[in-house]
Amino acid sequence: MAKRKRNNKKLSFIKKIIAFFIPSQLTSAKSWLWFAFSRVGLAVLSFFLSLTLIFSVVPVPFSAYMVQKKVEHLVQWDDYEINYKWVSLDRISWQMQMAVIASEDQKFDSHFGIDFNAIQMAIKRNSKSPNKKQIGASTISQQTVKNLYLWHGTSWVRKGIEVPLTFLVESVWDKQRILEVYLNIAEFGDGIFGVEAAAKYYFKKSASQLNLQEASLLAASLPNPIIYKVNRPSSTMRKRQQWIMRQVQSLGGIGYLEKM
Repeated sequence: MAKRKRNNKKLSFIKKIIAFFIPSQLTSAKSWLWFAFSRVGLAVLSFFLSLTLIFSVVPVPFSAYMVQKKVEHLVQWDDYEINYKWVSLDRISWQMQMAVIASEDQKFDSHFGIDFNAIQMAIKRNSKSPNKKQIGASTISQQTVKNLYLWHGTSWVRKGIEVPLTFLVESVWDKQRILEVYLNIAEFGDGIFGVEAAAKYYFKKSASQLNLQEASLLAASLPNPIIYKVNRPSSTMRKRQQWIMRQVQSLGGIGYLEKM
């Protein structure tokens, strides 16, 4: 008798869960919206939360951006090989770690995923020069989320998804893990993903052996590694490389990482 009651309770609980996710009837637009945002939204959040928890300890096998690039080339019947090898943060030179921080996100250690001051500055600068190339204000955390979970290209939809996912990643991972994932999935050339693959391809050495000059050149390619080629750097890229090297020293070099 007690066993039957327990079974009935389990059955009732399962039915409630099913009823929550799949209601018997949706009679109005309001009920459809509630269904979409509460049920589907919860499922999507649970999916990303699960992935984020898994990737907090497990090396990332591939990113959404890698898949995007592969599919784009398959559609065009192009040969496209992905050169990718995961390495832990302690096997990436401090110079490489600091080069991307100096280049992409100098307040990486102090913000919680979004640099609001940088966004305000970018809006002001872009509004003053609307005909010039628009500058961005994405942090390393945002770029990590975009590369890992989303897609590239200008889209307010993507930005709308990117912000809460960035807060999620910042809540679950520490700064070292965010930097580790970023450096492993960033694109450094056509089909070249991550600093280990880039170091081997361009400098015939591992990421742990990169010096400041080499690391700064790799970081200088990050705005667009297809245009800014590491193996054929333009004068503009060389100037940015020198700027990054100075910024690394200005930020305190390895001391910045030790305080993070």
